[in-house]
Amino acid sequence: MEAVVVDAGSSLLKAGFAIPDQSPPLVIPTQMKKVLEDGTTVNASPVVDVAVDPIVRGFIRNWDAMEDLLHHVLYTGLGWEMGNEGQILFADPLLTPKALREQLVQLLFETFNVSGFYAAEQGVLSLYAVGRISGCTVDVGHGKIDIAPVIEGAVHHIASRRFEVGGIDLTEFLAQELGKSNSDVNLKLSDVERLKEKYSCCADDELAYEKLLRNCQKEQHTLPDGQTLSVCDQVITIGRERYLVGEALFQPSILGLEDHGIVEQLVHSISTVSSENHRQLLENTVLCGGTSCMTGFEERFQKESSLCSSAIRPSLVKPPEYMPENLTKYSAWIGGAILAKVVFPQNQHVTKADYDETGPSIAHRKCF
Repeated sequence: MEAVVVDAGSSLLKAGFAIPDQSPPLVIPTQMKKVLEDGTTVNASPVVDVAVDPIVRGFIRNWDAMEDLLHHVLYTGLGWEMGNEGQILFADPLLTPKALREQLVQLLFETFNVSGFYAAEQGVLSLYAVGRISGCTVDVGHGKIDIAPVIEGAVHHIASRRFEVGGIDLTEFLAQELGKSNSDVNLKLSDVERLKEKYSCCADDELAYEKLLRNCQKEQHTLPDGQTLSVCDQVITIGRERYLVGEALFQPSILGLEDHGIVEQLVHSISTVSSENHRQLLENTVLCGGTSCMTGFEERFQKESSLCSSAIRPSLVKPPEYMPENLTKYSAWIGGAILAKVVFPQNQHVTKADYDETGPSIAHRKCF
């Protein structure tokens, strides 16, 4: 049985058996619904669905919910059998605290009885997906932005940067802006998320953005999406708001933040690494994460790169033609599938015997 690869993000969990040249077969929301019963009442209702987020800003925060989620993924989604569990590789977020890593290892060996475990950082795996072992990943995810310089398959942690801003913050910002121009519409955050995915895009450059703010064509969108107009349907108008979301990544001041834009942050991160590695890192830049799939984002990133003051400018790696079209969205999982084909056959992973002898801390020696 092939090893299972899991990349659990704040919004989506990607999982599947290690087959490197395909997208993950199982992609499900990380957020779970928990039903409260037995006399618990909310708004006079005896039964209510409560949203539970096992993962917040990339890190596991609710271990009971994470256990339930993994149980569903491994046994129901992927068909593991109780008493015949296999090996598992986890994509580890940048700068994960050691205590969280150890708790995950303990959960997998003691609760799920896995036969083998390995973990590697998402930035390293995303580079593997495009055939590199050195470079820099810019991961624009749901709950955070991670910039990870990787040298010979290892993250340079001193130069790494994490920002507690991601797709969810852009969604909330879009909801706020749409509310200003559509005051008569009752918008749910889930509706805004869909609107963001459908309409948001990046302007060609800052000058084009300024022009679009002054003269932008407006479109009408019917909520709920795709249904025929009826008495209950709401129509929302979208204009300049579609460009605000993408521009905020290059001008964080739009969100009220004093940080530099994403390209400048990348260059500053690399500048703290030894100068002999600058070219190798910047010329092998990989964009990943769901938010980086926004229309026009890659083109804007390249244009901003050509304007930066660095002597060596960032250059994006083109993915191999045989890889899935949605590689950017699933690069960490695909890189994990590639790595799983190496570490498990060559016995580089943590075995049950290793765990029983040393405990959860063994993962730091064998995986990271």
